Amino acid sequence: MATTTATVSEVTPSLRLRPRNDEEAKAIEEYRYSHLLPHFSQDRYPPLQPFDHVDPGHRALTLPNPRAFLDGATRTAELTPRLGTEVTGINLAELDSSGRDQLALEVARRGLVVFRDQQDFIDRGPDFYREWGRHFGRLHIHPTSGHPAGYPEVHLVYRDANSTFNFEIDESVTTTSWHSDVSYELQPPGLTTFFLLSSPDTGGDTLFTSQVSTLRRLSPQFIAFLRTLKAVHSGFEQADFSRSGRRGATVRREPVEHIHPVVRRHPVTGEEALYVNKQFTRRIVGLKREESETILKFLFDHIDKSADNQARVKWRPHTVVLWDNRITAHTAIVDFKETGERRHGARITPQAERPIPALDGLDLNA
Repeated sequence: MATTTATVSEVTPSLRLRPRNDEEAKAIEEYRYSHLLPHFSQDRYPPLQPFDHVDPGHRALTLPNPRAFLDGATRTAELTPRLGTEVTGINLAELDSSGRDQLALEVARRGLVVFRDQQDFIDRGPDFYREWGRHFGRLHIHPTSGHPAGYPEVHLVYRDANSTFNFEIDESVTTTSWHSDVSYELQPPGLTTFFLLSSPDTGGDTLFTSQVSTLRRLSPQFIAFLRTLKAVHSGFEQADFSRSGRRGATVRREPVEHIHPVVRRHPVTGEEALYVNKQFTRRIVGLKREESETILKFLFDHIDKSADNQARVKWRPHTVVLWDNRITAHTAIVDFKETGERRHGARITPQAERPIPALDGLDLNA
Protein backbone atom coordinates (compact mmCIF):
# COMPACT_ATOMS: atom_id res chain seq x y z
CA MET A 1 0.00 0.00 0.00
CA ALA A 2 1.62 3.25 -1.08
CA THR A 3 1.50 5.96 1.58
CA THR A 4 2.20 9.65 1.97
CA THR A 5 5.36 9.96 4.03
CA ALA A 6 6.35 12.29 6.82
CA THR A 7 9.81 13.30 7.84
CA VAL A 8 11.41 12.59 11.19
CA SER A 9 13.60 14.94 13.15
CA GLU A 10 16.84 13.30 14.29
CA VAL A 11 17.91 16.01 16.72
CA THR A 12 16.77 14.82 20.13
CA PRO A 13 16.58 11.43 21.87
CA SER A 14 12.86 12.01 22.56
CA LEU A 15 12.14 11.61 18.86
CA ARG A 16 8.66 11.37 17.44
CA LEU A 17 7.58 11.65 13.86
CA ARG A 18 7.44 15.38 13.18
CA PRO A 19 5.83 16.95 10.10
CA ARG A 20 7.72 19.52 8.04
CA ASN A 21 4.56 21.27 6.88
CA ASP A 22 0.78 21.26 7.17
CA GLU A 23 0.41 18.67 4.41
CA GLU A 24 2.64 16.18 6.23
CA ALA A 25 0.89 16.94 9.53
CA LYS A 26 -2.41 16.01 7.90
CA ALA A 27 -0.88 12.84 6.47
CA ILE A 28 0.28 11.76 9.94
CA GLU A 29 -3.08 12.58 11.51
CA GLU A 30 -4.92 10.56 8.86
CA TYR A 31 -2.54 7.59 9.01
CA ARG A 32 -4.48 4.71 10.56
CA TYR A 33 -1.56 3.60 12.74
CA SER A 34 -0.17 7.00 13.72
CA HIS A 35 -0.51 5.97 17.39
CA LEU A 36 2.09 3.28 16.69
CA LEU A 37 4.72 5.52 15.10
CA PRO A 38 8.27 5.39 16.57
CA HIS A 39 8.97 7.14 19.83
CA PHE A 40 12.39 7.31 21.51
CA SER A 41 11.98 7.86 25.23
CA GLN A 42 14.56 9.08 27.72
CA ASP A 43 13.91 6.05 29.93
CA ARG A 44 16.88 3.99 31.08
CA TYR A 45 16.74 0.36 32.15
CA PRO A 46 18.96 -1.77 34.42
CA PRO A 47 20.64 -4.94 33.13
CA LEU A 48 18.31 -7.85 32.37
CA GLN A 49 18.16 -10.50 35.07
CA PRO A 50 18.01 -14.27 34.41
CA PHE A 51 14.60 -15.90 34.68
CA ASP A 52 13.14 -19.38 34.40
CA HIS A 53 11.48 -20.00 31.06
CA VAL A 54 9.10 -22.85 30.27
CA ASP A 55 8.26 -23.06 26.60
CA PRO A 56 4.47 -23.31 26.07
CA GLY A 57 5.11 -25.82 23.27
CA HIS A 58 5.83 -28.40 25.99
CA ARG A 59 2.18 -28.29 27.04
CA ALA A 60 1.01 -28.92 23.49
CA LEU A 61 3.08 -32.11 23.30
CA THR A 62 0.70 -33.74 25.80
CA LEU A 63 -2.42 -33.10 23.70
CA PRO A 64 -4.09 -35.84 21.61
CA ASN A 65 -3.97 -33.47 18.61
CA PRO A 66 -1.35 -30.73 19.01
CA ARG A 67 -2.43 -29.19 15.69
CA ALA A 68 -6.12 -28.86 16.54
CA PHE A 69 -5.88 -25.07 16.36
CA LEU A 70 -5.58 -25.44 12.57
CA ASP A 71 -8.83 -27.40 12.21
CA GLY A 72 -10.73 -24.31 11.07
CA ALA A 73 -8.15 -23.20 8.51
CA THR A 74 -9.41 -22.80 4.96
CA ARG A 75 -5.92 -23.36 3.55
CA THR A 76 -2.50 -24.44 4.76
CA ALA A 77 0.48 -24.71 2.45
CA GLU A 78 4.16 -25.34 3.05
CA LEU A 79 6.31 -22.49 1.79
CA THR A 80 9.25 -24.86 1.27
CA PRO A 81 9.89 -28.47 2.28
CA ARG A 82 12.33 -27.37 4.97
CA LEU A 83 10.88 -24.12 6.27
CA GLY A 84 7.62 -22.27 6.60
CA THR A 85 3.86 -22.78 6.43
CA GLU A 86 1.22 -20.32 5.21
CA VAL A 87 -2.22 -20.39 6.85
CA THR A 88 -5.51 -18.71 5.96
CA GLY A 89 -8.84 -18.91 7.74
CA ILE A 90 -7.58 -18.76 11.34
CA ASN A 91 -8.07 -15.66 13.51
CA LEU A 92 -4.99 -15.56 15.75
CA ALA A 93 -6.62 -13.04 18.07
CA GLU A 94 -9.28 -15.60 19.03
CA LEU A 95 -6.90 -18.42 20.02
CA ASP A 96 -7.32 -19.56 23.61
CA SER A 97 -4.43 -20.58 25.86
CA SER A 98 -4.29 -24.12 24.49
CA GLY A 99 -4.41 -22.82 20.93
CA ARG A 100 -1.46 -20.55 21.64
CA ASP A 101 0.46 -23.49 23.10
CA GLN A 102 -0.23 -25.46 19.93
CA LEU A 103 0.87 -22.50 17.87
CA ALA A 104 4.19 -22.39 19.74
CA LEU A 105 4.79 -26.05 18.96
CA GLU A 106 3.88 -25.61 15.29
CA VAL A 107 6.29 -22.67 14.94
CA ALA A 108 9.02 -24.70 16.65
CA ARG A 109 8.49 -27.55 14.19
CA ARG A 110 8.19 -25.48 11.01
CA GLY A 111 10.44 -22.56 12.04
CA LEU A 112 8.16 -20.03 10.36
CA VAL A 113 4.37 -19.71 10.06
CA VAL A 114 2.66 -16.99 8.00
CA PHE A 115 -0.94 -16.07 8.80
CA ARG A 116 -2.93 -14.05 6.28
CA ASP A 117 -6.04 -11.90 6.87
CA GLN A 118 -5.23 -10.88 10.44
CA GLN A 119 -6.69 -7.37 10.58
CA ASP A 120 -8.49 -8.20 13.83
CA PHE A 121 -5.19 -9.15 15.47
CA ILE A 122 -3.37 -6.05 14.21
CA ASP A 123 -6.17 -3.62 15.07
CA ARG A 124 -6.51 -4.79 18.68
CA GLY A 125 -3.58 -2.55 19.52
CA PRO A 126 -0.57 -2.50 21.82
CA ASP A 127 -2.27 -3.62 25.03
CA PHE A 128 -3.36 -6.76 23.23
CA TYR A 129 0.12 -7.19 21.69
CA ARG A 130 1.63 -7.28 25.17
CA GLU A 131 -0.94 -9.72 26.49
CA TRP A 132 -0.37 -11.94 23.45
CA GLY A 133 3.41 -11.93 23.77
CA ARG A 134 3.49 -12.65 27.49
CA HIS A 135 1.93 -16.04 26.86
CA PHE A 136 5.19 -17.08 25.18
CA GLY A 137 7.78 -15.59 27.54
CA ARG A 138 9.11 -12.48 29.23
CA LEU A 139 8.78 -9.55 26.84
CA HIS A 140 12.05 -8.03 25.69
CA ILE A 141 12.49 -4.25 25.69
CA HIS A 142 14.91 -3.39 22.92
CA PRO A 143 17.79 -1.19 24.11
CA THR A 144 17.95 1.08 21.04
CA SER A 145 14.86 0.81 18.82
CA GLY A 146 11.77 2.98 18.59
CA HIS A 147 8.49 1.91 20.17
CA PRO A 148 4.94 3.30 20.40
CA ALA A 149 4.73 5.92 23.13
CA GLY A 150 4.05 4.15 26.43
CA TYR A 151 4.69 0.66 25.04
CA PRO A 152 8.43 -0.06 25.15
CA GLU A 153 7.79 -3.82 24.76
CA VAL A 154 6.70 -3.27 21.13
CA HIS A 155 9.75 -3.01 18.88
CA LEU A 156 9.22 -0.96 15.72
CA VAL A 157 10.94 -0.93 12.36
CA TYR A 158 10.39 2.15 10.25
CA ARG A 159 11.52 3.67 6.97
CA ASP A 160 10.00 6.28 4.71
CA ALA A 161 11.23 8.71 2.08
CA ASN A 162 12.98 10.94 4.61
CA SER A 163 14.04 8.75 7.52
CA THR A 164 14.93 5.31 8.77
CA PHE A 165 15.03 3.95 12.31
CA ASN A 166 16.47 0.56 11.39
CA PHE A 167 19.89 -0.94 12.09
CA GLU A 168 21.10 -0.60 8.50
CA ILE A 169 24.68 -0.46 7.23
CA ASP A 170 24.67 1.78 4.16
CA GLU A 171 28.27 1.02 3.17
CA SER A 172 27.42 -2.52 2.08
CA VAL A 173 26.74 -3.60 -1.52
CA THR A 174 23.61 -5.43 -0.28
CA THR A 175 20.86 -4.65 2.19
CA THR A 176 20.70 -8.25 3.41
CA SER A 177 21.90 -8.65 6.97
CA TRP A 178 21.18 -12.12 8.35
CA HIS A 179 20.54 -12.24 12.07
CA SER A 180 18.66 -13.84 14.91
CA ASP A 181 17.08 -11.05 16.95
CA VAL A 182 19.16 -9.69 19.84
CA SER A 183 21.16 -12.91 20.08
CA TYR A 184 23.58 -11.03 22.33
CA GLU A 185 21.20 -11.36 25.29
CA LEU A 186 21.82 -14.10 27.85
CA GLN A 187 18.33 -15.40 27.07
CA PRO A 188 17.58 -14.50 23.45
CA PRO A 189 14.08 -14.64 21.98
CA GLY A 190 12.15 -17.77 21.12
CA LEU A 191 8.79 -17.41 19.36
CA THR A 192 8.49 -13.96 17.79
CA THR A 193 5.46 -12.21 16.24
CA PHE A 194 5.88 -9.56 13.53
CA PHE A 195 3.57 -7.67 11.18
CA LEU A 196 3.67 -4.66 8.88
CA LEU A 197 1.28 -1.82 9.55
CA SER A 198 2.20 -0.17 6.27
CA SER A 199 4.24 -1.56 3.39
CA PRO A 200 5.35 -0.56 -0.09
CA ASP A 201 3.34 -1.72 -3.07
CA THR A 202 6.18 -4.07 -3.96
CA GLY A 203 9.45 -4.92 -2.26
CA GLY A 204 10.31 -4.90 1.42
CA ASP A 205 10.04 -8.69 1.63
CA THR A 206 11.63 -10.69 4.44
CA LEU A 207 13.91 -13.68 3.89
CA PHE A 208 14.16 -16.51 6.41
CA THR A 209 16.56 -19.42 6.58
CA SER A 210 16.36 -22.66 8.52
CA GLN A 211 19.37 -22.97 10.81
CA VAL A 212 18.40 -26.63 11.28
CA SER A 213 18.86 -27.19 7.56
CA THR A 214 22.02 -25.10 7.23
CA LEU A 215 23.55 -27.31 9.92
CA ARG A 216 22.38 -30.57 8.36
CA ARG A 217 23.99 -29.70 5.03
CA LEU A 218 27.44 -29.80 6.64
CA SER A 219 29.52 -32.96 6.94
CA PRO A 220 29.09 -35.07 10.10
CA GLN A 221 32.73 -34.57 11.04
CA PHE A 222 32.44 -30.79 10.77
CA ILE A 223 29.17 -30.75 12.73
CA ALA A 224 30.83 -32.77 15.49
CA PHE A 225 33.59 -30.14 15.63
CA LEU A 226 31.12 -27.23 15.65
CA ARG A 227 29.29 -28.78 18.61
CA THR A 228 32.45 -28.28 20.68
CA LEU A 229 32.56 -24.53 19.95
CA LYS A 230 31.03 -21.50 21.57
CA ALA A 231 30.93 -17.94 20.28
CA VAL A 232 30.61 -14.39 21.56
CA HIS A 233 27.48 -12.49 20.55
CA SER A 234 27.75 -8.73 21.09
CA GLY A 235 25.33 -5.80 21.26
CA PHE A 236 28.06 -3.16 21.40
CA GLU A 237 28.10 -2.38 17.67
CA GLN A 238 24.33 -1.88 17.65
CA ALA A 239 24.58 0.47 20.65
CA ASP A 240 27.43 2.41 19.03
CA PHE A 241 25.31 2.75 15.89
CA SER A 242 22.65 4.56 17.93
CA ARG A 243 25.13 6.58 19.95
CA SER A 244 26.51 7.94 16.69
CA GLY A 245 23.19 9.73 16.19
CA ARG A 246 21.47 7.22 13.94
CA ARG A 247 18.30 5.19 14.46
CA GLY A 248 17.11 7.45 17.28
CA ALA A 249 20.32 8.27 19.14
CA THR A 250 19.11 6.40 22.21
CA VAL A 251 20.61 3.58 24.27
CA ARG A 252 18.26 2.67 27.12
CA ARG A 253 20.23 -0.24 28.53
CA GLU A 254 23.99 -0.68 28.47
CA PRO A 255 25.13 -3.14 25.79
CA VAL A 256 26.14 -6.67 26.70
CA GLU A 257 27.85 -9.62 25.12
CA HIS A 258 27.33 -13.27 25.98
CA ILE A 259 28.73 -16.64 25.04
CA HIS A 260 26.43 -19.10 23.26
CA PRO A 261 26.99 -22.54 21.74
CA VAL A 262 27.69 -22.56 18.00
CA VAL A 263 25.21 -25.45 17.78
CA ARG A 264 22.16 -25.31 20.06
CA ARG A 265 19.36 -27.76 20.84
CA HIS A 266 15.70 -26.76 20.80
CA PRO A 267 14.13 -27.42 24.22
CA VAL A 268 10.86 -28.79 22.81
CA THR A 269 11.67 -30.54 19.53
CA GLY A 270 15.23 -31.56 20.40
CA GLU A 271 16.41 -30.45 16.95
CA GLU A 272 19.92 -29.08 16.61
CA ALA A 273 20.48 -25.77 14.87
CA LEU A 274 23.42 -23.62 13.86
CA TYR A 275 23.48 -20.55 16.10
CA VAL A 276 25.72 -17.88 14.61
CA ASN A 277 24.76 -14.77 12.66
CA LYS A 278 26.73 -12.08 10.89
CA GLN A 279 25.05 -9.20 12.66
CA PHE A 280 25.91 -10.14 16.24
CA THR A 281 28.39 -13.07 16.37
CA ARG A 282 31.91 -11.70 16.76
CA ARG A 283 34.36 -14.50 17.52
CA ILE A 284 34.71 -18.13 18.50
CA VAL A 285 36.02 -18.60 22.02
CA GLY A 286 39.39 -20.32 22.38
CA LEU A 287 40.47 -20.09 18.75
CA LYS A 288 43.12 -17.81 17.36
CA ARG A 289 41.85 -14.81 15.45
CA GLU A 290 42.52 -16.21 11.98
CA GLU A 291 40.95 -19.56 12.88
CA SER A 292 37.83 -17.91 14.26
CA GLU A 293 37.46 -15.54 11.32
CA THR A 294 37.88 -18.35 8.79
CA ILE A 295 35.22 -20.56 10.38
CA LEU A 296 32.75 -17.73 10.92
CA LYS A 297 33.22 -16.45 7.37
CA PHE A 298 32.49 -19.92 6.02
CA LEU A 299 29.37 -20.25 8.18
CA PHE A 300 28.12 -16.75 7.34
CA ASP A 301 28.60 -17.41 3.62
CA HIS A 302 26.83 -20.76 3.97
CA ILE A 303 23.84 -19.06 5.64
CA ASP A 304 23.78 -16.27 3.07
CA LYS A 305 24.11 -18.39 -0.08
CA SER A 306 22.03 -21.47 0.78
CA ALA A 307 18.87 -20.49 -1.08
CA ASP A 308 17.68 -24.08 -0.83
CA ASN A 309 17.30 -23.57 2.95
CA GLN A 310 15.46 -20.25 2.64
CA ALA A 311 11.88 -19.01 2.37
CA ARG A 312 10.74 -15.57 1.23
CA VAL A 313 7.72 -13.86 2.80
CA LYS A 314 5.97 -11.42 0.49
CA TRP A 315 3.96 -9.04 2.62
CA ARG A 316 0.29 -8.44 1.98
CA PRO A 317 -1.94 -6.22 4.14
CA HIS A 318 -2.93 -7.81 7.46
CA THR A 319 -0.27 -10.52 7.41
CA VAL A 320 1.15 -11.74 10.74
CA VAL A 321 4.34 -13.80 10.73
CA LEU A 322 5.67 -15.93 13.59
CA TRP A 323 9.10 -17.51 13.69
CA ASP A 324 11.33 -19.28 16.18
CA ASN A 325 14.53 -17.29 16.66
CA ARG A 326 16.28 -20.35 18.08
CA ILE A 327 16.22 -22.24 14.78
CA THR A 328 15.95 -19.53 12.10
CA ALA A 329 17.70 -16.41 10.91
CA HIS A 330 16.16 -13.65 8.81
CA THR A 331 16.85 -10.44 6.93
CA ALA A 332 14.71 -7.65 5.58
CA ILE A 333 15.09 -6.69 1.93
CA VAL A 334 15.40 -2.91 1.59
CA ASP A 335 14.81 -2.67 -2.15
CA PHE A 336 12.18 0.09 -2.06
CA LYS A 337 14.25 3.13 -1.01
CA GLU A 338 13.76 4.93 -4.31
CA THR A 339 9.95 4.73 -4.11
CA GLY A 340 9.79 6.73 -0.89
CA GLU A 341 7.04 4.49 0.46
CA ARG A 342 6.57 3.76 4.13
CA ARG A 343 7.49 0.40 5.68
CA HIS A 344 6.27 0.35 9.28
CA GLY A 345 6.41 -2.87 11.26
CA ALA A 346 5.86 -4.02 14.85
CA ARG A 347 7.55 -6.92 16.60
CA ILE A 348 6.55 -8.68 19.82
CA THR A 349 9.63 -10.41 21.23
CA PRO A 350 9.34 -12.83 24.16
CA GLN A 351 12.64 -14.09 25.55
CA ALA A 352 13.26 -17.81 25.97
CA GLU A 353 15.82 -20.00 27.74
CA ARG A 354 19.57 -19.54 27.65
CA PRO A 355 20.68 -21.46 24.52
CA ILE A 356 21.13 -25.16 25.26
CA PRO A 357 24.34 -26.63 23.82
CA ALA A 358 23.89 -29.56 21.46
CA LEU A 359 26.97 -31.06 23.11
CA ASP A 360 26.18 -32.17 26.64
CA GLY A 361 28.58 -30.67 29.16
CA LEU A 362 29.77 -27.74 27.05
CA ASP A 363 30.71 -25.05 29.58
CA LEU A 364 29.33 -21.68 28.52
CA ASN A 365 30.72 -19.87 31.56
CA ALA A 366 34.39 -20.41 30.74
